[in-house]
Amino acid sequence: MQKLLFLQPVFHEKIWGGKKLKDHFNYSIPSDHTGECWAISAHQNGDCVIKNGAFKGEHLSKIYQKHPELFNHCKSPRFPLLTKILDANNDLSVQVHPDDNYALEHDNEFGKNECWYIIDCDTDATMIYGHHAKSKEELVQLIEENKWNHLIRQVKIKPGEFYYVPTGTIHALCKGTLVLETQQASDTTYRVYDYDRKDQHHQKRPLHIDKAIEVTTVPHKDFLIQKEVRMIKDSMITTFLKTPNFTVQKWDVKNEIKCEIDTFLLVSVLNGNGKFLDEPIQKGDHFIVTSINNEVFCQGNLELLVSSL
Repeated sequence: MQKLLFLQPVFHEKIWGGKKLKDHFNYSIPSDHTGECWAISAHQNGDCVIKNGAFKGEHLSKIYQKHPELFNHCKSPRFPLLTKILDANNDLSVQVHPDDNYALEHDNEFGKNECWYIIDCDTDATMIYGHHAKSKEELVQLIEENKWNHLIRQVKIKPGEFYYVPTGTIHALCKGTLVLETQQASDTTYRVYDYDRKDQHHQKRPLHIDKAIEVTTVPHKDFLIQKEVRMIKDSMITTFLKTPNFTVQKWDVKNEIKCEIDTFLLVSVLNGNGKFLDEPIQKGDHFIVTSINNEVFCQGNLELLVSSL
């Protein structure tokens, strides 16, 4: 049975996208306005194709349904996680995501807890993370009066930082940012503000003010990242986050690393090259370590982002 599933990314053009996915990872992108690389996904809006082994040419969604033994017999009816890389060549819309209960009732989707690892960004880059409203009434008033500078909260960012964006958090990536996003397998987003810009058809993109107000956490709550670091010889595993939806780690591999696992893993190669379970890997690769593995080993000099349930 197959130990690793390598995935062919799916790319999405966006009004705010650019060409860093090509420049940084050498991907073949559809245009210079490519905003998203859906790197590991079985979602209907971007269902990745497997590139290797007996399942080559099959969609991940199909293999997830037909071979639960590869995914630790996960009880989720749909593949539960989604890994993206986002190129914010311009500001994304100010937005908020619902939790599972609200999303399933209103959109027949999962909710969308997500998190960001900052791969690269401009020296003066910021992101929108949270808001200043102290009550729902103040939130509604500031939105209705278009007082966005009073409402939204901007924070400075730098490469290597990690942020958790739980449901209910008003947020947006801003210009000059390249991030890896780990999230629930959902495409449900409620736009609060989009800078009054127009798309290629000269139309403003739709907003979802009423839903956004309903799901926004008031007052905003920061989430403090408490990193856990484990050394394995010269290599280092940094655990950024453990939540009911996902765990996210960064593996800095120096020469080699070996460790036990108890579920399937989603792996993205941010830098370097080497081997994983004797399969060659390089910067820009994305793959699933199936749950038939009890132990994994990796060789080379690599930076990996690793997520799991």
